[in-house]
Amino acid sequence: MGFGCNAAGVVGTRIIDSPREKLIAILTNSFVPCNGRFPFLITVATIFIGAHFASSFSSSLFSTLAVLAVVLFGILMTLFISKILSKTVLKGVPSSFMLELPPYRKPQIGKILVRSIFDRTLFVLGRAASIAIPAGVVIWIFANVTIGDTSLLTFVANFLDPFAKLMGLDGYILTAFILGLPANEIVLPIILMSYLQKGILVDLEDTHQIGQILLQNGWTMLTAINVMIFTLLHFPCSTTLITIKKEAGSWKWTAISFLLPTVCGIVLCMLTTSIWNLCQFLY
Repeated sequence: MGFGCNAAGVVGTRIIDSPREKLIAILTNSFVPCNGRFPFLITVATIFIGAHFASSFSSSLFSTLAVLAVVLFGILMTLFISKILSKTVLKGVPSSFMLELPPYRKPQIGKILVRSIFDRTLFVLGRAASIAIPAGVVIWIFANVTIGDTSLLTFVANFLDPFAKLMGLDGYILTAFILGLPANEIVLPIILMSYLQKGILVDLEDTHQIGQILLQNGWTMLTAINVMIFTLLHFPCSTTLITIKKEAGSWKWTAISFLLPTVCGIVLCMLTTSIWNLCQFLY
């Protein structure tokens, strides 16, 4: 379920009887990309991997394989981190699995619609709206309030830039991920807004135009690889974090769910950048 929405995936862990195994599932749910992250992954793969191939078929094929590789890596990371958690902080005896078939009854369409709409969809959307509105105000302030001739967004990006360079990124990219906490869908629009120095979010559909903007602002293949890694491995969106707090019942586990993928993403980006720079130095 996390591939559709990590918040819905967290809610789905209610079916797990073991509190320990439910917590492991909650903490690792965001290691797989949700619908909010897939468009960004596909765009970056199309621009920086697919563009190396002349035919449209080869371009689409290798872009797809790149995104598939990211998805498979996320699944492997989920299994790997789950194994570590089960052997350390959440060590315990694995519970047995027993499948019981309930008695078959005729579906009650009205009850299904009511429960799916009100108990699931509106539940998640309500939490998203409660975060999205104030977050939109914050983004507008960062983009439009200036000190001298420099926006707050640029000040923050310049402050984060040295650390971002260690990850093979830049300050604007890292700032976009932070401001994109309410929803992963707005990370790319914030990056474009920052590069173009606009006061509102920029939403372009032309992949070629997006690619030109990114290349003009110093993106390389290393940048693209690290962006894909960090898109996969970074803190869950705010809606997911609120849902984790409700399901886990603790701010401690909510903080761990925030830090766990983020630390993994930072370490892997730094490792990738170090290997890339070493290869550039040697060859």
